[in-house]
Amino acid sequence: MKISTNRLAIRNLQLTDLNDFHSYRCLPAVALYQGFDIMNKEECEKFIREYKDKELGKPGEWVQFAIAQKQNDQLVGDCAIKLHAPDPRIAEIGMSISPSFQQRGYAKEAMLGIMNFLFNQKEVHRIVEITDAENKASIQLLKSLGFRQEGHFIENIWFNNKWGSEYQYAMLRKEWENNF
Repeated sequence: MKISTNRLAIRNLQLTDLNDFHSYRCLPAVALYQGFDIMNKEECEKFIREYKDKELGKPGEWVQFAIAQKQNDQLVGDCAIKLHAPDPRIAEIGMSISPSFQQRGYAKEAMLGIMNFLFNQKEVHRIVEITDAENKASIQLLKSLGFRQEGHFIENIWFNNKWGSEYQYAMLRKEWENNF
């Protein structure tokens, strides 16, 4: 899978991404609202090896992709996509952007590219995003893209040694077509 936007290429992770990947995946601030913990370099390499050749398509399986600048192929973040089982017409997305590249519109551009791909090429009916209720940046991004808040799950997940709450946002293909 390769998705191209004005500034970004969303592609499979590669071992050449290791240093950039580790530079932000080792930061507690990046892992704060994510379903992963900070990673050392060996863990990052193992992770990249696991996902570097995976293709999107097997329902129920998360697949991790690189988000890289087109001009120099530098990694700015990564994203995960899962087609739901038992219905692969529903997709879920997760994303991490390196703090070095935040506040530059990369997350929004990457999300728009992924949404366009899922709705128009994979013919997905619905995209879901679940975010920590305290993750204000993610919530703001989802709202700016036109996602609807569908649920508020209160203390539904044990996370970082405490109970956490989450919001579920979603968008239907027909909403995408009406707005974009």
